[in-house]
Amino acid sequence: MDSAQDSKISLKQKILSSSITAEIKEKLTGLLQTPGTGIELEKLISYINFSLSLPFGKFSQDILDLNRAKQILDKNHYGLQGVKERILEYLSVLILQKKQVSPNQIHAPILLFVGLVGTGKTSLAYSIAESLGRKIIRLPFGGLGEVAMIRGQSRLIAEAEPGLIVKGIKEAGVANPVILLDEIDRVAENSRFDIMGILVELLDPAQNNHFIDHYLDFPVDLSQVLFVATANNTTNLATAVLDRLEPIQMPIYSDQEKIMIGKNYLLPQITKESGVGQQLAIDDTVWPQIIRPLGYDGGIRSLSRTLATIARKVAKEIVEGKSGPFKITSQNVGEYLGV
Repeated sequence: MDSAQDSKISLKQKILSSSITAEIKEKLTGLLQTPGTGIELEKLISYINFSLSLPFGKFSQDILDLNRAKQILDKNHYGLQGVKERILEYLSVLILQKKQVSPNQIHAPILLFVGLVGTGKTSLAYSIAESLGRKIIRLPFGGLGEVAMIRGQSRLIAEAEPGLIVKGIKEAGVANPVILLDEIDRVAENSRFDIMGILVELLDPAQNNHFIDHYLDFPVDLSQVLFVATANNTTNLATAVLDRLEPIQMPIYSDQEKIMIGKNYLLPQITKESGVGQQLAIDDTVWPQIIRPLGYDGGIRSLSRTLATIARKVAKEIVEGKSGPFKITSQNVGEYLGV
């Protein structure tokens, strides 16, 4: 018996012992009947192995605890009380659905966080996933110009790949992750119409239970996925997409709020990640300069970059053998800001 036939027999046994549906088993085993060796067989083996690696019927257990969700939101985000309240209301609906109505279906509107860069849209999605105990996959739509990136390409095409949705499900290892559709308003203009059509399909419970990826060429059930989306604004979003979303406007941070976020959230995280730990301290009088190194900014991304710059300079001084602790004051702040 040749090696090609051995490979096909092994694949057939793998298919039959998997947890996929009978319909997909029939499709995959049928492909093994077609003649093929060399590169064609390698492509078939890769396709079948990828198909079998998808988490059919594997689900993480949701944590349905509203108090825990509130604690996580407060831990990860300063202020934003109105936004947090909307999220808690949203989670309350999910909890009631899970407990009383339909444990295996999600009917709540999909949240869309709308606001300027750096206002916390993406991190809120991560907090929702953490609150529910779900894995999260981020799919960046900014600059996306090819529909095939989302829906995949036919495996008959050379160098074909699955789309981002199916890849994300595989990476998560469960069929019910949180999928963050990030910056859905920033797709390439020439593909906007087609991508908006796919978004409607993804976000519509009546359609997403049989999502077709062209690489797989069989339906994937996305009804257990919790989608969350972000956008800088809604101007470029199709009406049909907006109809399936619940927009939440992100507020612009005041200077005082940014100082609190910098002190209590960003600085502890950045000093830990950079390895400088407790050796870096910032005098209270310096914070107004740190939050506005280049003028006004409604978000906190530039603040995070500024603090990271300071931490890197301190890290270099530590490695060079200088003794700490290092305190940033009005006298030396210019050295650490690079201005």
